[in-house]
Amino acid sequence: MHPVFSDRRYLIPFRATLLPQIFTDVLVIGSGVAGMRAAIAAAEDGADVIVTAKESLPQSSTYWAQGGISAVLDSRDTIDDHVRDTLSAGAGLCDEPTVRQVVEGGPLHIQELIDWGLRFDLAHASGGDGDDDERGLAYGKEGGHTHARIVHVDGDSTGKALAQCLARRMDRADSIRRFDQCFVLDLITIDGTPDQCLGAITHHPKYGLQVIWAHATVLASGGAGQVFRESTNPKVATGDGLAMAYRAGAELMDMAFMQFHPTTLYIAGASRSLITEAVRGEGGRLIDRHGHAFMTDYDPRGDLAPRDVVSQSILQQMVKTGTTHVYLDVRHLAHFAERFPGIFARLREFDIDPVTQPIPVHPSAHYMIGGVRVDEQGRTNIANLYACGEAACTGLHGANRLASNSLLEGLVCGEVVGRACLRSIDPDNGRRPVKVISDIRPSERSELDLPDVRSSLRSVMWRHVSIEREGERLAEVAEMFEFWARYTLDKIFDERIGWEVQNLLTVGALVTRAARWREESRGTHRRSDFPEPRDAFQVHDTWLRGVPDPTQIPVAEPSAPIGR
Repeated sequence: MHPVFSDRRYLIPFRATLLPQIFTDVLVIGSGVAGMRAAIAAAEDGADVIVTAKESLPQSSTYWAQGGISAVLDSRDTIDDHVRDTLSAGAGLCDEPTVRQVVEGGPLHIQELIDWGLRFDLAHASGGDGDDDERGLAYGKEGGHTHARIVHVDGDSTGKALAQCLARRMDRADSIRRFDQCFVLDLITIDGTPDQCLGAITHHPKYGLQVIWAHATVLASGGAGQVFRESTNPKVATGDGLAMAYRAGAELMDMAFMQFHPTTLYIAGASRSLITEAVRGEGGRLIDRHGHAFMTDYDPRGDLAPRDVVSQSILQQMVKTGTTHVYLDVRHLAHFAERFPGIFARLREFDIDPVTQPIPVHPSAHYMIGGVRVDEQGRTNIANLYACGEAACTGLHGANRLASNSLLEGLVCGEVVGRACLRSIDPDNGRRPVKVISDIRPSERSELDLPDVRSSLRSVMWRHVSIEREGERLAEVAEMFEFWARYTLDKIFDERIGWEVQNLLTVGALVTRAARWREESRGTHRRSDFPEPRDAFQVHDTWLRGVPDPTQIPVAEPSAPIGR
């Protein structure tokens, strides 16, 4: 990577002690499932907490999630089966202790949500089979799962209901403050062994720049789907947390692995809308332009193969048939409108009647598997900085996330991180401001048009760094990023569009860099020039600012906390 990616420590020049000051015990950056659950846990243990949201609750990926939460609740299912399914989907890169920690936490967290008022779909209402469960819950089955273990709310509105439930729980805590419309530019750190995080510098449209000092900072800022032209993610998912962590010196791990959801509504000129995997779990079938149900041509598990397999199969079938999309056929599902009311309404907006017409679908970027490397307590290599949810890389998902494990991860790991934060709180430390200065010289280079850079980088990422990759094309993309970076990362911007483009450039370059290094095909990462997995790459790769090559971490049980 060009030195410009490493030279810049902060996005803007500032003197921390001269800006408005805000103090808290725990700063949570992000208001999705992981951030809210961390905030609730920290507040329950007596901490003063601030939760920042880049926009508002309905703009989080959690709120947009149609799929459900996977958990072992049915007596016919077992923890070991869920662990095995997760490991199988992860293609040899899952850390089994983390997998077991998260899976074992599922039943308690589902019961906790029920106690907090979340009403999951019931078996008798959905036509499902929940007779062996005293709760009477309906269980759905999704790709890669050997049992029906996914619980939903209103069929395809699980994320919205979950986000609202957690937000109500947060609002009951007097010690939690929510800062909506608050853009976090950078983490504030001081040198040490290890370096320490002291909080963050933020910008609010009304209040301007502010410094939030915190004993513990939790990065729960979500993913980076907007780095690709085709994405299921909300507009806010520009990888800000990953970029600010990289600038601060945090380790980023497994950045080559972006999961592409196989089925998003494909309407030319319209934004992509997710068609949840639960539709295939109910019996929906993928067909091509000729009506051929092609998935068994590629995998014996057919339409319920893991997402990486389905996405890659769709891509191959599109090439074979010379089309831009395939179709999801639900015409034989008599209860589709009742089971998936949100999707049905969305289809009708485009004059698609799924009762009589197959649904045009196409894969889109969906979930960032890589992220900030953390240990089992959510700690990073920077003291007092934690990460959870999609912004973190725990080793749970390996090379391909098992469907509906992400909301589960947010609940389990969010609580773990919220509890762990309390160990960073020093009652003898009055959280006094520290003299931190960012001094950036104005650039003498010409400035590129920001909307053009943003559009171009997203397009090139989709063309060459998405479902299928190739070494020479990756090298070309890296060169493009270096050009854009020389004329964009050296600039000082005073508004969100500039900061987001700088973050997208950083994350896109890191994904490309990791994809070039990983000369194999594994999980969501497919290299046409290296079509098979290779034992030499059955490792985690971690990237650090200023270090040209990755550190390779074995896939094994952790022997000690990271960075300690």
